[in-house]
Amino acid sequence: MNATEKAPRHWARIQESGSVAGMRIMVWIRRRLGPLPFRFMLAWVILYYYLRRPLARRASRRYLRRIWPYHADSAPGSMALLVMRHFWAFGRSLMDKVDVWSGLALDVRIPDADRARLDAAIRGGRGGLMLVSHHGNLEICSAMSHTRDDFHVTQLMHTRNAEKFNTLLAQATHRRPPEIVEVSEITPATAMRLARRIDAGGFVVIAADRVPVGESGRTRDLDFLGDAAPFPEGPFRLAALLRCPIYTLGCVRDGDHHRITFEPFDDTSTLRRRDRDAWCDAAMPRYVAWLTEQCRRHPLQWFNFFPFWHADDR
Repeated sequence: MNATEKAPRHWARIQESGSVAGMRIMVWIRRRLGPLPFRFMLAWVILYYYLRRPLARRASRRYLRRIWPYHADSAPGSMALLVMRHFWAFGRSLMDKVDVWSGLALDVRIPDADRARLDAAIRGGRGGLMLVSHHGNLEICSAMSHTRDDFHVTQLMHTRNAEKFNTLLAQATHRRPPEIVEVSEITPATAMRLARRIDAGGFVVIAADRVPVGESGRTRDLDFLGDAAPFPEGPFRLAALLRCPIYTLGCVRDGDHHRITFEPFDDTSTLRRRDRDAWCDAAMPRYVAWLTEQCRRHPLQWFNFFPFWHADDR
């Protein structure tokens, strides 16, 4: 291993794998030949990715060693098999994204209480900020904006290291994607536009479980699964600045269906400027506790294949 491979790499500088042509072939197999041939081919693709991406293998293994005692109250058995299952869950999630944006019917279920809260938030006309994570499949939630005229979503995300998949999504689905704002380009003008979006009843979606793209982005070390890990302050600073209701949103594959959860997290509508730091101090550990519970329930669906904990960097 050379010096470059030894140095920890920022997740945003790691390029995605594969080609658009290869991805389109997989989509064609899924649509024309059905689920069984697709799963057969996907197994080979996942095996190839597993063999060719040692960084992703290590990141998966280190995460699974931390989460499994929380999930199963015991150490994992065959780690290689568990990592393969983790990769398999990720592969299925990518095709679920294509399916949902293609308009294919997926079995999506929302518990009655969560559905009532979501309907109340949408119909209330206030809008808000939705804190999400890289756990589960949030594309299914975003696609709901096509099924409701009163549900408008703006996603804040880093897209530059996923251009191939975004290209595939546009070519394969021929549908309008949600409004996306590049998270590395947030300016005061952008913040004002997001505030207007929320004032008009829309929702801003941002993941809070990856360090900032820019080297100068502020992070805070918090305990996550027994070790210190950096979490970005940006989503919480933005939540305090926007002065709006805040929710957590999740979507997991549960057997042969998907389940959406939607819960209130906080409300910064009356938060004073001098109290913002104190609010962030309290809100960030609560978010980490929420993420921990999501991972505990469905450990194979946190799709972070990059070095995350400080101990991993060392």
